[in-house]
Amino acid sequence: QGQLVESGGGSVQAGGSLRLSCAASKTLRNCMGWFRQAPGLEREAVATIYTIAGSTAYADSVKGRFTISRDNDKNTVYLQMSGLKPEDTAMYYCAAGASYLSTCPLEVGRVSTWGQGTQVTVFS
Repeated sequence: QGQLVESGGGSVQAGGSLRLSCAASKTLRNCMGWFRQAPGLEREAVATIYTIAGSTAYADSVKGRFTISRDNDKNTVYLQMSGLKPEDTAMYYCAAGASYLSTCPLEVGRVSTWGQGTQVTVFS
């Protein structure tokens, strides 16, 4: 029933920054996250956030460059991306799901709701 709508994608030069937003039609789930998928590759987790405590988890490939955050009152999740690389090019999906022992694992299989995605292209 709830819907997730992403925005903020686009084309950016390598080394640049983008900020993605995910607006939820209902209150945020315990776990919110960002996933991405490039052509020919499996969908992979980028970052998750436990919305109650604000704790986060990141894929090794983006650690130190990306930051996930949330505004519970606005029912919105953000992904601040800096130091973008061509290999970051992908369709980025917002996701929602239940927590597991007060943790949000970086696992595609635990997602219950997906957004439609927003394209991020990084050129050199």
